Amino acid sequence: MGVAGFASLISWTNAVALSSPDPKRPTLGMAELIAMTSALMALNALSIDIMLPALPDIGRAFDALGNERQLVITSYVLGFGIAQIFYGPLADALGRRTVLLVSLGAYSLATLLCLAAPDFGWMLAARALQGAAAAGTRVIATAVVRDLVSGRKMAQIISIAMTFFMAAPILAPGLGQAILLVASWEWIFGALLAGGGLLWGWMLVRLPETLSVENRIPIRIRSALKNYWLAASNRITLGYMMAAAFIFGGLFAFIATAEQIMAELYGLDVWFALAFAGIAAGLAVSNIINARIVQRFGMRKISHTAIIGFTLINGGHAFYALMADPPFWLFYPLLTLGMMLFGMMGANFSALVMEPAGKRAGTTSALYGSVTAIGGAILGSLIGQSFDGSVFPLLAGMAGLGLAALVIVAITERGQMFSAGEAEADAPSP
Repeated sequence: MGVAGFASLISWTNAVALSSPDPKRPTLGMAELIAMTSALMALNALSIDIMLPALPDIGRAFDALGNERQLVITSYVLGFGIAQIFYGPLADALGRRTVLLVSLGAYSLATLLCLAAPDFGWMLAARALQGAAAAGTRVIATAVVRDLVSGRKMAQIISIAMTFFMAAPILAPGLGQAILLVASWEWIFGALLAGGGLLWGWMLVRLPETLSVENRIPIRIRSALKNYWLAASNRITLGYMMAAAFIFGGLFAFIATAEQIMAELYGLDVWFALAFAGIAAGLAVSNIINARIVQRFGMRKISHTAIIGFTLINGGHAFYALMADPPFWLFYPLLTLGMMLFGMMGANFSALVMEPAGKRAGTTSALYGSVTAIGGAILGSLIGQSFDGSVFPLLAGMAGLGLAALVIVAITERGQMFSAGEAEADAPSP
């Protein structure tokens, strides 16, 4: 997008006002809605990645030696995954604004508990609670946009918000490192507390209730369980959801071990944040490329090619690491390329999961987010905990997860890879 196009976009967002059913806050500007959505989505990425430079200090503070400190990351992701499945029904029954404010309030409380944790076990429990609270921001941000706009305009808003959201994993480790240069690790949680508090105040003052009373759906546990079962019983949804859980395991394994590998094993120290930002930027670029080419080549052709490339690159890289320690000049670009291929898989797998959802789009989205986060956290933690002072466990683990995902995709598509189902997908669940 050029300067003129960006200026036109800013002018458009400032000119459009969206009506809501809330008599106290009847309108919301398009630009502010995009800013709100971006900020709510970014909170989760910030809460994970800002912690990476501080993991050694946190480990020393709680006598969590070696690989134990990785659990500060994976416990958060696990809480985030488990809670997502509950937020959809709650937001449909109680309204978006109320549930979001409670979610952000619980996030601030959990952050305070992290600061007050007397030992490592309590720290992990508080981090899991922090992740569970933050899950509400992901679910409700999308629901608010869906309430106010639809069709291509909704897709445009989400795309713009995701563009800004991508800045969070790029900048977060650098922000954490900057805090550590002048203060202790506790101040990182202080920054998260301030961010959560500012978001809570912003939502309290400006966010309207976007779900009218007549459109609210009472919570019925039996009905919710039936909908989750029907969503999971679709072959395409189940297959790509399972495959996505495996590849997300590779992502979380990388995040959990990134500081140990790059800052300590390769001796980058304070330059680790910059190296991590480079990989995150590569992942962002791959998402942008995917958005540009997916209409031409299709979700299956891109994601199937990417998963084969991901498996081969990490497999070859792991074989090299088994023979000799890869120099950083080789390790870093190959790892970055693997993460870029992950970007080609993640977005398309998500779309393929949602393709047969029909009227159960909300249920399917919550199930997908929960399964990928929980499965990814468990698999990523297993790989992370096998770190032995070399890059081989990470690379071999990612290659193995890629191969497992490839087998699942092949079974899901009944052996017809690359273009199967592009013309006619499975019918939506009834």
